[in-house]
Amino acid sequence: MSNTVLHATDADFDAQVLASDVPVLVDFWAPWCGPCKMIAPALDQLAAEYAGKAKIVKVDVDQNQQTALKYHVRSIPMLLVFKGGQIHGQQIGAVGKAQLAQMLDKVL
Repeated sequence: MSNTVLHATDADFDAQVLASDVPVLVDFWAPWCGPCKMIAPALDQLAAEYAGKAKIVKVDVDQNQQTALKYHVRSIPMLLVFKGGQIHGQQIGAVGKAQLAQMLDKVL
């Protein structure tokens, strides 16, 4: 796991994501989710490549059910791009690094 991928909880989601001064790609995931594990290396790479320009934040839906409910997470992995506290993109299911980068590029 990369040091550049952050982990948010119900308690600090607003501070880490909604109040961020850079766009944030949020990965709603769970440790038991196979597709979530598949995209983890791509997220690690993106976190390094977009350092200073955007953040990658993971939210464990089992541990942080309030946040998962707030954003209507019904299927994981679910990825949301936030900018200025607003959702600017959504992807449900595992996709490649290029598609994830494209989501971030749209808001940069």
